[in-house]
Amino acid sequence: MNENRVVNIQPRYYRLFTDPGIEMAVENYSYDELSWEMPLKEAALISLDVWSRTPWAARDTQDRAEEIVTSRIVPLIEACRAHGLQVIHAPANPVAARSPNWVHLVGEEEKPHPPYPSSPDWPPSEFRQKTGDFAKYARPRETQQEEAARFRSEHRDFHPLVRPDGDEAVIADGEELHRLCAQRGILHLFYVGFYTNACIVLRDYGVYQMVRRGYHAILIRDCTTGMELHETQDDLICTRGEIASVEQFEVYTVTSNQMIDSLVEQR
Repeated sequence: MNENRVVNIQPRYYRLFTDPGIEMAVENYSYDELSWEMPLKEAALISLDVWSRTPWAARDTQDRAEEIVTSRIVPLIEACRAHGLQVIHAPANPVAARSPNWVHLVGEEEKPHPPYPSSPDWPPSEFRQKTGDFAKYARPRETQQEEAARFRSEHRDFHPLVRPDGDEAVIADGEELHRLCAQRGILHLFYVGFYTNACIVLRDYGVYQMVRRGYHAILIRDCTTGMELHETQDDLICTRGEIASVEQFEVYTVTSNQMIDSLVEQR
């Protein structure tokens, strides 16, 4: 890889302020785009929870994800591989641990070390686990939950079109991603994957957690979809709302075509 290659991108965000003299009212808020020139070696594409189909997830949601994988994520990853943007796979365990490309940067003896050993042991463990006197607060278990858990443990896998290629790294958690980025000098994380209002924002290797660690997180907004409700799926309100939320709070977005064009045009 040419150490001096750079890419130019225009990350979008949503302003929470107006221009001076303009009323602070929602109708006056707007998107804005920046222009960033970044060294290619300081960036990586994170393929987050891009799994094969599962029998226990909503068919409609998986259909949308499948279309996004084939029409957008696959061409983008091909462009990344062709033009030197490293790809890192973040499929969670047990998928990561089964992969020969798992970087395994955090030993079991290091997990889980609390950051504040003197932090109070609260709430009580029975409350956290919803057992004993607190069992009444537990969410009712669905009949398919055990089957779903067994499938996750035994059969979950990378999407067949988005498997690690060559020596592409596989990470299992946010600390591993952090350590890998430190080893490789990565500062800018471009995200594709699923689901927008779940793992993209909730995983410890997702956009918010990595922003808290100090990285740039840039969501490729046409390479993700959310978990919709029956009253929201026609307009993808949950997906659009989550993208709008992250754009307000320190996460940026671009499109897959913008990314591909920036890679092709890099100098």
